[in-house]
Amino acid sequence: MFENLSSKLNTAMRTLKGKGRITDVNVAATVKEIRRALMDADVNYKVAKEITDRIKEEAMGQKILIAVDPGQMLVKIVHDELVKLMGAQVQTINLKSDPSIILIAGLQGSGKTTFSGKLAQYLKKSGRNVLLVACDIYRPAAIDQLKVLGEQVGVDVYAEPENKNAVEIAQNALAYGRKMGKRVIIVDTAGRLAVDEAMMNEIAAVKEAIKPSETLFVVDSMTGQDAVNTAKTFNERLNFDGVVLTKLDGDARGGAALSIRYVVEKPIKFISTGEKMDALDQFYPDRMASRILGMGDVLSLVERAQNAFDEEEADRINKKIRQNQFSFEDFYSQLQQIKKMGNIKDLMGMIPGMSQAVKDVDISNDSFKPIEAIIQSMTAAERQKPEILDMSRKKRIAAGSGTSVQQINNLLKQFEDMRKMMRMMNKVQDGKMKIPGMPKR
Repeated sequence: MFENLSSKLNTAMRTLKGKGRITDVNVAATVKEIRRALMDADVNYKVAKEITDRIKEEAMGQKILIAVDPGQMLVKIVHDELVKLMGAQVQTINLKSDPSIILIAGLQGSGKTTFSGKLAQYLKKSGRNVLLVACDIYRPAAIDQLKVLGEQVGVDVYAEPENKNAVEIAQNALAYGRKMGKRVIIVDTAGRLAVDEAMMNEIAAVKEAIKPSETLFVVDSMTGQDAVNTAKTFNERLNFDGVVLTKLDGDARGGAALSIRYVVEKPIKFISTGEKMDALDQFYPDRMASRILGMGDVLSLVERAQNAFDEEEADRINKKIRQNQFSFEDFYSQLQQIKKMGNIKDLMGMIPGMSQAVKDVDISNDSFKPIEAIIQSMTAAERQKPEILDMSRKKRIAAGSGTSVQQINNLLKQFEDMRKMMRMMNKVQDGKMKIPGMPKR
């Protein structure tokens, strides 16, 4: 989502790179371009002006160290200001009550129900007993959708399909949740296509009846400045505790997401980047600022890897690598683990310096499909010992996978190169290869 903003900010700050010192002229020119980049990204004008005024003031007040390039100094200043704009400190949700009640609010189509399912899985993973509550009494498929999501993540769903009183449903669900020993109760409420008085009265009544420990406003990141205005209206009536940004994997300009925290003065607590149930991350202002400036987000990448990779499976694969027995079966297993981490292009953007390199490259998880099809078309023996693949076998696999013999040969070469690298690493670890400066074990 922030690719365009990231590109324009980097272009703007290039003005100062290579300059020997900061002056009124070169700072003014750079700040003007930064402001233009923010406004092009749909950042609220007042927000864009205030942040660039602070950047200019901070830049002119800096005593540039000899070892620090003015361009590098400005990148740090812009990074710090973006962090402040998005809330400075990470904010978690309040789960101190027993049960903790979380009320989900927002417009129709913002992704409330999907987020409710994601949040249920997120909290379940931390060992909490969760109940989902279907309080959307208007959208025909809302209850069914929540039931499907609940089954998908292994969480109970409370619903009263015949009851058209959202307050009663919420109160009954709370009583049921307490009786069943649920530690967290997530209440999914109705949305509308636009803010209206009946809707606001209903959700205000639900909040008053169940007194949630946390009220989250879910906003579609792709709706532009309307999202900011809607958030303001909801906050005036509900005084919510935090914001959830959904569809951050979309191609909208993204500036509204940067403006919301400033306008409503409530923290962004979660970001959602896809339809999969595990595509939910806690929001870290400093990490997001780093990603916007193309500096990567290694911490989030590591966290995703830890969540996606099974520890026992990792130990098994590591043992096979050390015994030089890594096979296509193992390779296929690793591909599935990587896919669990999320969109590949998004993951590459977390690597420092890679966001600009891949911004115009079309990378999707579908890129794995030909490889998966080839491996799935192999016999068990072929996966274990790819060296037995002769032309006859390759033609059979090509026909079965919808690929060509050339694609199979390319995959075999890449796989063999990877196994050679693994064997080399094993020799290094076993002390059979001497690398200068590396102590023996």
